[in-house]
Amino acid sequence: MAGHSQFKNIMHRKGRVDAVRSKVFSKLAREITVAAKLGTPDPSMNPRLRAAILAARAENMPKDNIERAIKKAAGGDAENYEEVRYEGYGPGGAALIVEAQTDNRNRTASDVRSAFTKSGGSLAETGAVSFMFDHVGLVAFDAKVADADTMLEAAIEAGADDVKSDESGHEVTCEQGSLGEVAKTLEARFGEPRRTALIWRAQNTVDVDDETAEKLIRLVETIEDQDDVQNVFVNFAVSEAMLAKMQG
Repeated sequence: MAGHSQFKNIMHRKGRVDAVRSKVFSKLAREITVAAKLGTPDPSMNPRLRAAILAARAENMPKDNIERAIKKAAGGDAENYEEVRYEGYGPGGAALIVEAQTDNRNRTASDVRSAFTKSGGSLAETGAVSFMFDHVGLVAFDAKVADADTMLEAAIEAGADDVKSDESGHEVTCEQGSLGEVAKTLEARFGEPRRTALIWRAQNTVDVDDETAEKLIRLVETIEDQDDVQNVFVNFAVSEAMLAKMQG
């Protein structure tokens, strides 16, 4: 699975919407600022910034917040964030990749290590689990924009490598360096995508029992709750029954 989309909305359904949204907006604003600072503040010329803005819109982030984050980078008063990646194991031997943006590497490493340890996992060396994932570009659309065959044909013509279509939508994947062009080509045909991003996609997923799944979900939630963490990617699958229980 791409990231942990199976259960990423669990916290939202537990009555923590306002607190979660505030933290999500903060992280989205940070990514927008970093993207604008590393490239150009024009999203039409900066694929990463374009992707960050799309992600912000998907979360209904106010337009003023988006514009303020871009101006912060243009004004030169933005913090200097360093991008870091952590890899580790959770209960049951499941693999996790954590992406963060930080202005204090020691603090972030300590926070992430603590989250792993408290949840029965362990932080590993960089490269320890990433070989079990593919780093690819993702362009996602709602199911209603096209049928599966039409999306597959368009994705191939755009230079993508694979398409996964179901009732929840279409997920087009491509090589990292092709993401900007693939996204631009597909957007011209189907409209604004739901999401564009570079992701770590597990080559294979491992099944875990419900007890282990609950521990792993708690671990992901704990890691995601860290201010510096932007994304968490996993290689485990959770049963529908377990998801229903966690959402109850």
